[in-house]
Amino acid sequence: MKTYKLPVRWGIIGCGDVTEKKSGPAYQKVEGFVLKAVMRRNDEMAKDYARRHHVEIFTSDADEVISHPEIDAVYIATPPDTHKFYALKVAEAGKPCCVEKPMAPTYADGLEMHKAFAEKNIPLFVAYYRRSLPRFIKIKGLLESGSIGDIRHITWQLNKPAGLDELAGKYNWRTDKEIALGGHFDDLASHGLDLFAWLCGEFEDAKGIGLNRQRLYTSLDTVAACWQHRSGVTGSGGWNFGCHEVVDEVVIYGSLGKITFAVFDDQPITLKRTGTSEIFMIEHPENIQFFHVQNMRDHLIGKTVHPSTGDTGLHTAWVMDKILGRIQ
Repeated sequence: MKTYKLPVRWGIIGCGDVTEKKSGPAYQKVEGFVLKAVMRRNDEMAKDYARRHHVEIFTSDADEVISHPEIDAVYIATPPDTHKFYALKVAEAGKPCCVEKPMAPTYADGLEMHKAFAEKNIPLFVAYYRRSLPRFIKIKGLLESGSIGDIRHITWQLNKPAGLDELAGKYNWRTDKEIALGGHFDDLASHGLDLFAWLCGEFEDAKGIGLNRQRLYTSLDTVAACWQHRSGVTGSGGWNFGCHEVVDEVVIYGSLGKITFAVFDDQPITLKRTGTSEIFMIEHPENIQFFHVQNMRDHLIGKTVHPSTGDTGLHTAWVMDKILGRIQ
């Protein structure tokens, strides 16, 4: 595995909402990383971000960030329909890259990205940061310690009501079928499905049904799926973005008990076995991608292997496409 010297100077392409608190500050707080440059298509907004976050270089030209001699690595935080476009440029420049999730709108696009970095032996990371969060590491530890015996089945129900902007007909790229066929499923379910591949092992097969029942936008608003992990664990999920209340509940059933938790909601982990019940509340860091970014540093210096790479991100893209019926 190729190693890199610290400090690693990063540039961000697409400094929108996700970079304000979730990710951007982590590139400044992790020791050995420097956030050197930011890019946004609107030059004034890029300048404003740089001023508020004390970033030296700002631009409206992504190529300037990618080719800049003082930028060692690039974080792509644009909508997913441009991930491949920018990632291929970063690979050509020979620089490590982190791309926001989902990795790409389709498995085919993700495969192209993966190949470009693999052929040059350059690290590619995908921002499925839950694999690095202490709360979910605790769940993985409970499973691996046999706390619920053999894992039998995993199920997730995610419901949300339609937003006011959606009811008003306002455009959102997240619900544009040309960018995200599955709509909020692409944006949100990808987090959970990637997490399940980490907790229960890679998927063997997956099938799904997708509908647009509300006709508020062009993408799907309802998806249901079932799947099997290579370990033999079965799974099922439902994602509905037209319900009256928010529901976010995952249950992992085992031969001796079950574990219940939420993917997004700030809820405790509940472990139940015959006659006993334990609750674990593990807080997230202020910048939720902090440990994800810290693990990238440790990967780049050869200390460890990051849990969310182009390999794992590509597998999640495959699962998503299987559920949406894009591939058989």
